[in-house]
Amino acid sequence: MDFKHQVSSSGSLAALQADALLVIVDASAGGNTVDASLDAKLAAPINEAIAHGDFALKAGRALYLHRVAGVKAPRVVVAAAASGTAKAFKTAVANGLAQLKGGGAKHVAVALASAGDLGAAHAQALVAAAGDATYLYRHTKPSAPAASAIAKLTLVCDKAQAKAVQSGLAVGEAIGAGVELARECANRPGNHCTPTFLAEQAKKLAKDHGLKVEVLDRKAVEKLGMGSFLAVAQGSDEPLRFIVARYEGAAKTQAPIVLVGKGITFDTGGISIKPAAEMDEMKYDMGGAASVLGTLRAVAELKPKLNLIGIIPSCENMPSGRAVKPGDVVTSMSGQTIEILNTDAEGRLILCDALTYAERFKPAVVVDIATLTGACVIALGHHNSGLFTADDALAADLLAAGQSALDPAWRMPLDEEYDDALKSNFADMGNVGPRAGGAITAAMFLRRFTAKYRWAHLDIAGTAWKSGAAKGATGRPVPLLTQFVLSQAK
Repeated sequence: MDFKHQVSSSGSLAALQADALLVIVDASAGGNTVDASLDAKLAAPINEAIAHGDFALKAGRALYLHRVAGVKAPRVVVAAAASGTAKAFKTAVANGLAQLKGGGAKHVAVALASAGDLGAAHAQALVAAAGDATYLYRHTKPSAPAASAIAKLTLVCDKAQAKAVQSGLAVGEAIGAGVELARECANRPGNHCTPTFLAEQAKKLAKDHGLKVEVLDRKAVEKLGMGSFLAVAQGSDEPLRFIVARYEGAAKTQAPIVLVGKGITFDTGGISIKPAAEMDEMKYDMGGAASVLGTLRAVAELKPKLNLIGIIPSCENMPSGRAVKPGDVVTSMSGQTIEILNTDAEGRLILCDALTYAERFKPAVVVDIATLTGACVIALGHHNSGLFTADDALAADLLAAGQSALDPAWRMPLDEEYDDALKSNFADMGNVGPRAGGAITAAMFLRRFTAKYRWAHLDIAGTAWKSGAAKGATGRPVPLLTQFVLSQAK
């Protein structure tokens, strides 16, 4: 999709050339009529609709008008926003595009009904809303409906806002491409999206965007002593892959940011097998890996002056005669031994070896991303990703990035008392604690492998995909991660 900006004012919107005009009205000001500064040719029919009860200045309401007299755009949609914030703007744009995406409009101009603070955040929000509105998975569904005709969006702004809007659109487009890549990978079924497929996607990124990629096979992983990762992979016939992708935008002497993504391409739970209901959604257990690929895609397009490394340990977690058993003890790459009390707590077992591997890069910071625990879904639902770190400054940076990118996270505790739950009589640690506080003990497990660098963990089990009628990957937290990486370059 093509995104542009155009300098104009709310008083001259009727003259805009486009297939459709989407007008966003800030409903927080109250009242029963639109702002007097809006072009009279638009204000009159909108106020008439309000007077007749067909529209109201309430958040979530939208109105479609066809062939408005004196307006060049043949289609006009008015959408009410809860406030003037970028978050409210995104919701209103999404509601407005819902009125248009099934029609014939190819070019949509988007404008505020009155003068307001329109900047980079609003521009990014526009791109995100458009991506959500028009994305359609079709790789294994040839019967999917035709794609939306919308191919171009123009954000109308005044001259003083133009530079910020243009910058926001550029960042938004890069993030949008990363989100789409993450969604495409995660939505593919487990017999399509294998560890080998993820490695191929990384190699394609390298070819298209100048990254450096190394893919390690089982022999290389064995040589490194990744006993924990190998234990998870041993039950599957699908070969494991350990993927390392590098974006080099600064001098080699500059310490890199490292992102580590959980790449379980299908999770049965292993011998501790999951219930059948909704097990199909375990194809999304590589959402962390998908988000690392998406973030690399976005960063490579924006070219910030920093170094970024993505690490993806990838395999399946399957039950078989070779599969690891509850009670087995394995030795991680760090030399620490782990009693595997539950084979369905496998994500932390592959991540811990990847976190140890990250030490060789002498990183400035490491963030791991994983659909790690159902406990995090119970704690936070599906709005906030769970953020775990003992580093207050790092937590602040990640939370701010999430707020800026409209991809929020919530900080969870990491008190030392939780670590007692991982004690084992037969190894340095168990891989699970009691059910209570499960997301926290999972983070405490990972923390044991991160003593040599600044570290944070994002549990995205509640945010990486949606269930029900809207089932599908969200592409989160690519926006948060990209915004965080960009913030580190400043």
